[in-house]
Amino acid sequence: MTGESTAKVAFCTGCGSMSASCPGCGRTLDPPRFCPTCGRRLTVAVTPGGYRARCREHGDLALD
Repeated sequence: MTGESTAKVAFCTGCGSMSASCPGCGRTLDPPRFCPTCGRRLTVAVTPGGYRARCREHGDLALD
């Protein structure tokens, strides 16, 4: 894409807003609900052993 910024903007995984403007709404034990790279809503499947999260743009979210 022409004019695309190379700066990486981080988004809150709890509400999807830019991290700089978020007061920290994500809880530590909850799975992410929004992509930290683009802020899109994630498809999340919670299982007894953890969770799986997927972004339409960026694919599977790496679990840390």
